[in-house]
Amino acid sequence: QVQLVESGGGLVQAGDALRLSCAASGRTASNYAMGWFRQAPGKEREFVAAISWSGSVTRYADSVKDRFTISRDNAKNTVFLQINSLKPEDTAVYFCAARMVFALTALAGTRPRDYDNWGQGTQVTVSS
Repeated sequence: QVQLVESGGGLVQAGDALRLSCAASGRTASNYAMGWFRQAPGKEREFVAAISWSGSVTRYADSVKDRFTISRDNAKNTVFLQINSLKPEDTAVYFCAARMVFALTALAGTRPRDYDNWGQGTQVTVSS
């Protein structure tokens, strides 16, 4: 198991940028593919972005691919989500997730059930 802690959320204005962080601890020596999801009030948790263990492969939801960038620093056991040009519809709790993989370039998937480990989330609120 790996423990995940998100940070970097907050109250921002439309057009601002944020960088979310997800710090991993525990069995970080294992190979983990990572993902970011978000959940707005009254809505299902939705996929945002994913990154392979090596960091060389990424995938984005079509709705965010022009504004979001996922990256990772394995030396620091941290995954990042850079969000630019924030919109009110980006308001949600953002979760990071992890799944052990056995290939450096493997992604975990785009469904919540594709992941085994979850953080508690960080709130992002965008005012218009």
